[in-house]
Amino acid sequence: MSTHTNDYQHVTRALAFLDEHWKERPDLQTIADHVGLSAAHFHRLFSRWTGTSPKRFMDALAHSSARASLLEGLSVLDASYEAGLSSPGRLHDLFIAYEATTPGEAKARGQGLNFIWGVAPCPFGLAVMLISPRGLSALGFADAGEEIRVFEDLRGRYPAATFSRDDEAAVALCADIFKDGKPVPLALYGTKWQRQVWRALLAIPPGKTTRYGDLARTVCSAKAARAVGAAVGRNPISWIIPCHRVLGADGRLTGYHWGVERKRSMLVYEAINA
Repeated sequence: MSTHTNDYQHVTRALAFLDEHWKERPDLQTIADHVGLSAAHFHRLFSRWTGTSPKRFMDALAHSSARASLLEGLSVLDASYEAGLSSPGRLHDLFIAYEATTPGEAKARGQGLNFIWGVAPCPFGLAVMLISPRGLSALGFADAGEEIRVFEDLRGRYPAATFSRDDEAAVALCADIFKDGKPVPLALYGTKWQRQVWRALLAIPPGKTTRYGDLARTVCSAKAARAVGAAVGRNPISWIIPCHRVLGADGRLTGYHWGVERKRSMLVYEAINA
C-alpha cells in the first residue's frame, strides 16, 4: 500500500473519530493512539492534509455547534455547554478567532451592519446585491418580478441589519463584474471553515467543473463531503465564488440555489468565453 494511501486512511479515521468525540476534547495523544501513530507524526500528517491542527479542527466544530445553538435562541451560557466548552469566556474566544465577532454579535444576526442593496441586469437575469461598507457581501439572481423575494432570501442572513436600496450602485458594480471583468472588493461574513471551502471554489478555473467529493479532497478529505457541500450551499456571493462549477457525484447539475437552468447557462457562458 502506498504512503499516500496510508496517510489518507489515517486522516479519514481521525476525522471520523473527531466527528464522534469532539465534545470530549480528546488530546493529541488520544487521537494519535486511535489511528496508530505517534503524536508528533500524526500532528504533522493531519496538519498537512487539512491545513489546520487537530485542536483548531475541534474548535471549528465547537464554533459551528455553538453558532447554531445561539441562532436557535439558546443563551450564551447554554450554547457554551452544549458545545462542550468550559465557559462562556471560551466561547467568546472561539468567535473572535473564527469570525472576528463576539457570540453576542453573532446572535444579533447583523445588528449594527448597514447594507446597500440593489438590482441590476446581468447575463443571467437580474443580479440582486448586498453591499457593505467594506465590499460586496451577497450576490444572488432573480427573474423579472422576483427581485424582492431574492432580496428577502439574502437579507435572511442578516435579519437585524439595516438596508437601503440603491440600484445605481448595483448597476455600477454589476458592470465591473460582468462587463469589464474587474476585481471587486468582497466582505465575506462566514466561519473559517466556510471561507476555506469558498477559497477552494475560487481555485476552480472558468470553464472547468469539479464534484463535491473532489472538492472535499481538495479542502481536507472526501470524508468531509457533506460538510463541504453545506459550506458550498452557504456561499453568499454567487458567480464570483463559483459554486456553479460543482457537480453532483454522478456529474449532474444539482443543488444550485438559483436554479439548475441558470447553472447550466453559467457553465455554457463560461465555456464560450473561457
